[in-house]
Amino acid sequence: SFGSSGKLSTQIRQGAPFDLFLSADLSFAQALADEGLALGPVTPYGAGRLALWSATLDASELTLRDLADARYTRIAIANPRHAPYGQRAQEALQAQGVWDAVKDKLVFGENISQTAQFVRSGNAQVGLISLSLALDPALRAMGGYALVPGELHQALTQGRVLLRRAEGRAAVARFVAFLDGEQAAAVLQESGYAAAARR
Repeated sequence: SFGSSGKLSTQIRQGAPFDLFLSADLSFAQALADEGLALGPVTPYGAGRLALWSATLDASELTLRDLADARYTRIAIANPRHAPYGQRAQEALQAQGVWDAVKDKLVFGENISQTAQFVRSGNAQVGLISLSLALDPALRAMGGYALVPGELHQALTQGRVLLRRAEGRAAVARFVAFLDGEQAAAVLQESGYAAAARR
């Protein structure tokens, strides 16, 4: 089930039938563990990156400061209220001093996938999306992307946690073992995630 980390964690609190939660921000998974909804500790599984992406422009030379230009009238980011990539996008725009200039041009996606869809469909000219989505073959073929400097925002350390419902489920244990293996690490790296330091 795909969604913003904040909304998925709310669903878990309300009894959604999930065995495993992979969050784009480790803090959402940690909060569930702190509330006693998890079987074990939170495990970091990757570090995400933000990218400026457009379906119609070569965004490879764009910077966040460029977004203040009047040419850009609709800019997509994930909703900062519940989506980690949206929170980091806001932080980066603020760090570059352009938040006030762009905030009225923003189109908010409910999660990072919907944010990319807004750009892909033309409802926004450019978007701040995850590098993993910008590297997706379908999106990569449409336009270009530029990495947002990581020092402009808090780290996007992603974490997973096994939920209480998964207790005794052998299939879940096998999947977690796969996630800890070299094959999954290679997939994550190819998909634009850096390795996260284990705690």
